[in-house]
Amino acid sequence: MEKSSEKGNGVVATAATTRSPMALMGPSSRNGNEEEANTSMRTAETMLRLVPMALGVAALVVMLKDSQSNEFGSVSYSDLGAFRYLVHANGICAGYSLLSAIIAAMPRPSTMPRAWTFFLLDQMLTYIILAAASVSTEVLYLANKGDSAITWSAACGSFSGFCHKATTSVIITFVTVLCYAALSLVSSYRLFTKFDAPVNYTSKTIETTVFHG
Repeated sequence: MEKSSEKGNGVVATAATTRSPMALMGPSSRNGNEEEANTSMRTAETMLRLVPMALGVAALVVMLKDSQSNEFGSVSYSDLGAFRYLVHANGICAGYSLLSAIIAAMPRPSTMPRAWTFFLLDQMLTYIILAAASVSTEVLYLANKGDSAITWSAACGSFSGFCHKATTSVIITFVTVLCYAALSLVSSYRLFTKFDAPVNYTSKTIETTVFHG
């Protein structure tokens, strides 16, 4: 009887020692790892949202200071609607980036309304800033090359300083577009991996009638 009890104890001890490390760690350690991962992701997203804010402010300031006067006349960014739109778009995007970074930095659980709001606003701001950069690029092309069909003469030969600053602002804006494209991917991934679609589609069967001759 003593030998059998010793064997039983040995089996229990062996079973206890062969348990996996994850089982010995328990759920508390797994929860801690998940919290650390969420904190790291939240920090990365916050920094990613602050980058386009800095870029938008830089592009806005460069364009606001873009004016030149010489013997041929004077020109300013406010004379061209595309450049005015670029300034407004960068200002809106910079403000949104700051606000969204503050919200993303808050340690709150992600909810469906919040995820959908970030997804839609990121998409909308991406198209707004992309349109501003594209239209301004077209104006710069006309300023450099001109268009004889509409009697638009090349102006950058006479106002090279103005064109250089405008080009710098447009390049910074395109970098902002890339940042917003990355943010759109992040927000869409977070939305569609954690939450289902708001409308559940039910499969419908189509009944066919078979006619026998």
